[in-house]
Amino acid sequence: MTKHEQILSYINSLPIGEKISVRGIAKVNSVSEGTAYHAIKVAENKGMVATINRVGTIRIERKLKEKNVQVTFAEVTKMVDGQVVGGQSGLHKSLGKFLIGAMEIDEMMGYITRGDLLIVGNRVNVQERALEAGAAVLITGGFSVQKQIKQLADRLSLPILVTQYDTFTVAKKINRFIDDQRMKNILLVEDILESVSEGNFLQMTDTIAKWHDLNIRTKHTRFPVVDEAMKVQGVVTSSNVLGVPFEKKIDNVMTEKAITVTRNMSLLAAAHLMAGHRIQVVPIVDSEHRLVGVLRQNMVDQALQINNRQDIAADTLEAYMSHQLITETDGTYTIEVTSQISNFNGSISYSAFMTILTEVTDRVFQKLKYANFVIENISIYYLENIPIHSQLVIIPEVLTSGVRSGKLDIKVKVAGQAVAKALLSCQLLKA
Repeated sequence: MTKHEQILSYINSLPIGEKISVRGIAKVNSVSEGTAYHAIKVAENKGMVATINRVGTIRIERKLKEKNVQVTFAEVTKMVDGQVVGGQSGLHKSLGKFLIGAMEIDEMMGYITRGDLLIVGNRVNVQERALEAGAAVLITGGFSVQKQIKQLADRLSLPILVTQYDTFTVAKKINRFIDDQRMKNILLVEDILESVSEGNFLQMTDTIAKWHDLNIRTKHTRFPVVDEAMKVQGVVTSSNVLGVPFEKKIDNVMTEKAITVTRNMSLLAAAHLMAGHRIQVVPIVDSEHRLVGVLRQNMVDQALQINNRQDIAADTLEAYMSHQLITETDGTYTIEVTSQISNFNGSISYSAFMTILTEVTDRVFQKLKYANFVIENISIYYLENIPIHSQLVIIPEVLTSGVRSGKLDIKVKVAGQAVAKALLSCQLLKA
């Protein structure tokens, strides 16, 4: 175990809400302060700790990948450049929803639930009632906080935050952060890897008998092969050992060179890599090419099907197109060229048109039970200018759809007249 891994393991064992420091980490783990500092930064990137001005670095709960993005009050403090004036022990708690305190207090209380964040100005009675209801409070405009409110927040472990920003700016910042987090919420290889600790590999010096033992135990037929330093040398399959004496060494029969992936590679990218090379198992390696796990095709297929078409940020171009594009009963698609997708000349923008074609391609191949696709080549021909407020009719035609590839011809019309045509070649993943 490296020094960084040792420190990360130690940080992971600390209770949620625990305050940590570079000096303390260095002393406990017998490392230099420089090493401790870099490890803490890694932990912050992994979502294990959060560093807040005037508070320091605290241990927070690492968020699992899920469709509903969870944000802690510590993260809210950072995104609004806030100051914690009370309830510091509750910074690690997750934000339920945020509300703006702009109505009468009795009506407002009907909307507040435990774990919420109320954004409000210098309304002391509202601040107090919100804390009593189990909500944290964010005070905009830089107003001061009365002593009894701070004491109540400390007693209930509910943060009181103060920011110089106005209410509109704060709400916009929180919304943007949640959208950004949702966009990052993608599956990585490390989320589903089969750990090397399960003994799912062979060494160069092992015999064919060991392959048969692993085959019986795991029911798999493909295993990565490593040397004495755990560095991947290749992959051995059932075809390599067929008819070979049990006493023969693995390195004498291994013929398949290993294509590897890393832990932080997106699962979809790994899936397309496997499909492109027509392989069923991929070794997962660290920065020194040492084996840390195995990725198998069945695991990838299952994970992508569960995670397919997860929610995306509401203000992205893709999301806008997805909502505006209408699927008609005759198999065509329609969309209006609005100001949001036009350029300064009053025509449809090139990026928006590309996004429309991609969205149509996605829907067509989904109907054919393909989990995902990557466009390998696209040719677009503009026959006429496509002005703003045009009603586009998009007519797709599948030319080919095989196990791993497909071609799509798309015609675009306005008022019955052809205005554009596109031909797409795609790499496909079967659902």
